[in-house]
Amino acid sequence: MDNTRIDEKRRKFLGASVVAVSGVAIVGAGLTIPKQASAQTRTSAGLAVIGRADTGNILVERVTYVSRDAQTKIVGNLFKPADFDPGKKYAAIVVTHPIGGVKEQTAGLYALKLAEQGFITLAYDASYQGESGGEPHLLELPTARVSDISDSIDYLSRHPQVDPNRIGSLGICGGGGYALNAAQTELRVKAVATVSAADIGDLRRNGLANSRSYEERVKLLQDASAQRTREAAGEPVRLTPTVPETDNFTTSTPVMYREGYEYYRTARGQHPNSPGRSVFSGLPAQMAFFAFEQLETISPRPVLMIAGANADSLYFSEDAYKKAKEPKELFLVPGATHIDMYDRPQHVTPAVAKLQEFFTRNLI
Repeated sequence: MDNTRIDEKRRKFLGASVVAVSGVAIVGAGLTIPKQASAQTRTSAGLAVIGRADTGNILVERVTYVSRDAQTKIVGNLFKPADFDPGKKYAAIVVTHPIGGVKEQTAGLYALKLAEQGFITLAYDASYQGESGGEPHLLELPTARVSDISDSIDYLSRHPQVDPNRIGSLGICGGGGYALNAAQTELRVKAVATVSAADIGDLRRNGLANSRSYEERVKLLQDASAQRTREAAGEPVRLTPTVPETDNFTTSTPVMYREGYEYYRTARGQHPNSPGRSVFSGLPAQMAFFAFEQLETISPRPVLMIAGANADSLYFSEDAYKKAKEPKELFLVPGATHIDMYDRPQHVTPAVAKLQEFFTRNLI
């Protein structure tokens, strides 16, 4: 079976679905598992970095490698610095995208910006997502996401122009939680940083800012378990939105979800491989994940958390900072929200400057 596709009979989602990411309910109907874009579509509709038709002197190479655990293909974009010297060994950084994102969005932007600072960087699509393989597609599986980071380091460690002793890790949003979790046991990571970090396990268990009750959590688990039984019997995979489907917000809609719509569902950050939907029956595995459980074990390797000072997700970075041991730093960008840190130049610029200083100090 081709692991990059989902059986056609499983593409239709019948009935209504309720979002499983926030404390608010968003109802949708008739959701469809999208076919992956063709190579031609990806070339025309999705540049290596959304909004950047020209990457300047930065070389971008499409690469593939194998997920060791899942034995499926991972697809990434490798960014090489200007004046790249094939006879030289470079420090490298793995960049992990947000929940529901793809490599061409904010992960690609940060990878490009750090390549401009002299690093080799790798932005990749998570297993089951984007161009990468795995079925059912659009599954957000924390164990696979953590394993993807090690698979990416496997690739970089074999690259002839990468120094395997100078590899760092950067994660954005949920990718930040995965990066911190992976670094606890992945000792090839010499320095780890996050931007707008989030712990998907806490988000699924408690909702944003503890907006979900225990009873609501149990009900979601019951529904997800029943759905998995139906899918095991051959029924269609059910998808739920990871960001709002429309801009019909209320006063109680969190800023992060309002801005999530603006980023993922408009030309600002929209990409055909990032439909903003996730496999609902994957919810129990997400609730079982604890991204920050043993952050102290990363020490003495350095940790940097970057977050917007106005982000409603700031408490995640603050919690991670408290649990980590020295050397550690929490860097706040004034006036920025969670999604501002994805692409707003006035907020990305100071974040990149901080990341450049952090990774240069610890990798070079």
